Amino acid sequence: MFKQFQLKTFSGKGYDLTPVEFKDVAPFEVKRMYYITHFENNTIQTGEHCHYIEEEVFILAQGTVTAIIDKGQGKEDVEMNTSDALYVPHHVWHGFKNPSSDSVIIALSSTNYTPDRSDYLEDYEEYLKIRDEHLH
Repeated sequence: MFKQFQLKTFSGKGYDLTPVEFKDVAPFEVKRMYYITHFENNTIQTGEHCHYIEEEVFILAQGTVTAIIDKGQGKEDVEMNTSDALYVPHHVWHGFKNPSSDSVIIALSSTNYTPDRSDYLEDYEEYLKIRDEHLH
């Protein structure tokens, strides 16, 4: 089930430290990590999609961004600030919009990348046809 949570940050000695114990934030074995940075020219939005198999945890390491999530009741905006995290299981529609120019989004994934994109559903109307059978 979709989950939003805050990571614990420790401050002192002139810096902030935010540890991420994978076993505590990802209910899957992490096989891949990637990050999204350098949002240029006020990039409006990343590509929205869902996965048939892949699960992900998104961590906002810096900045602000709005996640677009459909966990069964239509698209919702989820505001994220530094150290916020989201667990997005398979069959949950997701994307990001309105990132601050300094945003850094880290993603932990349950799968390796599939270059043929067979694990991606990128048509929201098609997603709506299968959403209820997979999320309830």
